[in-house]
Amino acid sequence: MHNAVERLMAIQSEIKELLIKNNSQNKDLNIIIICKTFSIDKILPLIDAGHVHFGENKIQEAELKWKEVKEKHPNIRLHMVGKLQTNKVKAALNVFDYIHSVDNYRLGEKIVKYEKELNKKIKIFVQVNVGEESQKSGISPKNVNQFVNHCKNSLSLNIIGLMCLPPIDDNPEKYFLHLNQLRNQTDLCHLSMGMSNDYQTATKCGSTFLRIGSKILGERNTR
Repeated sequence: MHNAVERLMAIQSEIKELLIKNNSQNKDLNIIIICKTFSIDKILPLIDAGHVHFGENKIQEAELKWKEVKEKHPNIRLHMVGKLQTNKVKAALNVFDYIHSVDNYRLGEKIVKYEKELNKKIKIFVQVNVGEESQKSGISPKNVNQFVNHCKNSLSLNIIGLMCLPPIDDNPEKYFLHLNQLRNQTDLCHLSMGMSNDYQTATKCGSTFLRIGSKILGERNTR
């Protein structure tokens, strides 16, 4: 068995044990394998093992790597986890099935425009700046309800959940719990939170999509 598949299975087993230990009713927890900088030959063993959720943070890289693969494996679901510029929305909608980083009204309006043009409905997470950090993108927690309601009701976007990147120098648990509270307030189903260094905490706090890369694929290539 390929090393990456073994690591994925080990994490899946660990998560299952965590959910049982915490008496969690969360039956809908998915692992998105973050593939940025990894070549497709490193990813194929995971596809062959039946994994379907993969993430990229750059549109051009995703186009080059995934176009043919997705044609051969139509069940694959590709997630845009990086920041999305408004001038790249059409290209993003052509290759991705989920966008995790909607963080402003103009971006929402652009997505609506190209959804109609491409006749495609995409699944969307609203990015929340849970730590209210000036250097990070995201909707302020106090504005989440208003933003989600506008996206759902005025723009008819398919908002399925909230996403966050907690401050790197603080315990992520309180931020994950806060995002879970916001999710409940907005009556959304999903939470995109937790990466290679904090997925255990995110699992205990109710995450439904974990974004894990190096813990499965190994040390990331640098470019």
